[in-house]
Amino acid sequence: MNARTAPASSGYGIRCARPVEARAVAALLARAFADDPVMTWMVPGPAGRERRIAAYFKLAQRQQRPRAGGVRLAATSGGRLLAAALWSGPGLWKASAVWELAAVPHYARVFGVRGLSRAADVQNALHEAHPDVPHWYLSTLGTDPATQGAGVGTALVREQLAHCDRLGQCAYLESSKASNVPFYERFGFRVTREIRMPDGGPVLWAMWRDPMPAGPTGPPPR
Repeated sequence: MNARTAPASSGYGIRCARPVEARAVAALLARAFADDPVMTWMVPGPAGRERRIAAYFKLAQRQQRPRAGGVRLAATSGGRLLAAALWSGPGLWKASAVWELAAVPHYARVFGVRGLSRAADVQNALHEAHPDVPHWYLSTLGTDPATQGAGVGTALVREQLAHCDRLGQCAYLESSKASNVPFYERFGFRVTREIRMPDGGPVLWAMWRDPMPAGPTGPPPR
């Protein structure tokens, strides 16, 4: 087995991210989303793409930080990050107008003029499609490409969905790849609509999950 993939099979845990790990989490997600259709549409040129996507995910984490457990990790005991998920609890998925206004200059540096317009199109389309019913929102799930297929992303999703089931709460996400839809369907998500970007841009699949009977699982990480 490749040494880079060995830690995923030799043991890892699910925990909340620490503030000092923000850069490492952003780098992991940038690798995971390097070929994502929405990201490549917002950052069309390959030059510096991974660096710019990492900068975007640093901003996304700032939005999550005030929320308890907003950034979840699958990590080895030695500190290697294998996968990351950004979750928002019921009623907390949307950033405040003040935060969004303050973030505009940062997003402009990440995306540039053309990309910023496309990023605004993505945000507007997702906000318009977002359900009003209270729910947990999985805005981002990414696994290090070196450990994809080892089950770490599955473990991250299951950990929060077990919490949702215990509390009788719904969950929602958008899949930016058609190939990932069956992955989420395994957890009980179902496609509710397609979200199409303008001017021939990419398609996302909105997916909703009703709570299921709770199993004998432990509490979410603190």
